[in-house]
Amino acid sequence: MPELPEVETIVRGLASRVTGDVIESVWLGSKPEPLKSAASEIAATLESTRIAGVRRVGKHIVFDLENGGRASSPVPRKSRQTSSKAKARSSTSQWIVHLGMTGRMLVCKPDQAIEKHTHAVVRLASGRELRFVDPRRFGRLSVAHGFDATGFEPLEVKLDPFVELFRGRKTPIKSALLNQKLLRGVGNIYADESLFRAGIRPRRRAASVTRKELPLLYAAIQDVLNEAIKLGGSSVSDYVDSDGEEGFFQLEHRVYRREGKPCLICKTPIKRIVIAGRSSHYCPRCQK
Repeated sequence: MPELPEVETIVRGLASRVTGDVIESVWLGSKPEPLKSAASEIAATLESTRIAGVRRVGKHIVFDLENGGRASSPVPRKSRQTSSKAKARSSTSQWIVHLGMTGRMLVCKPDQAIEKHTHAVVRLASGRELRFVDPRRFGRLSVAHGFDATGFEPLEVKLDPFVELFRGRKTPIKSALLNQKLLRGVGNIYADESLFRAGIRPRRRAASVTRKELPLLYAAIQDVLNEAIKLGGSSVSDYVDSDGEEGFFQLEHRVYRREGKPCLICKTPIKRIVIAGRSSHYCPRCQK
């Protein structure tokens, strides 16, 4: 599943290419799973709006939309009816994309072949298209008017609130890091890598991590996420950015998916355990 660095990479690419563009039309596939909002509501909210910006909220891609965009071609009667509903709404709205396990958000030329498992095609006034592709259909498309999410942004939270997140928590520290109500955007890869750099075993109770160790974990999360963003994220499965390019941070992984391989620090074989149904990788010597 794309995590914070992958989504941030995609968002930056989208923002630089489609901000200011106008959505002319929306095509949605027949599969119901990707649609968290009704197809008619998505089309009505998106059509004839201007993309004011693209940002990341946790693992979500959020397109901020402004009403008043002008399509460059005539709008069919049915689309005019749905567009009038959109104008009756607030002057600002959001199109929200969650990539799920295998989702991709691509900027394409109109003559580019449409891939299998494409569930949405959004035509822009510039002539380009935004396409949502998701073979496993765990991704979700929705619209909102004032979208936000729970939890702190890991790259924005200050140290003191970060430390307080784990006070009294009996769950494993790995599970706490994956709890999106605490920190939004951290996933399996970056939890493993951060815990390794901080020298903390993933199975330890969150409450047992000391006030001396928590600043180390805080700094490790910041460093790992920022390094991953600079390298375009980790391409360990289907992840590509908005141009279809893979990331490179997987070349820097120190424990994730390195089960049985020697630790890059002490040469002890990396172990893999399962915590709450999720694989966790760690060095039994470097992490306490």
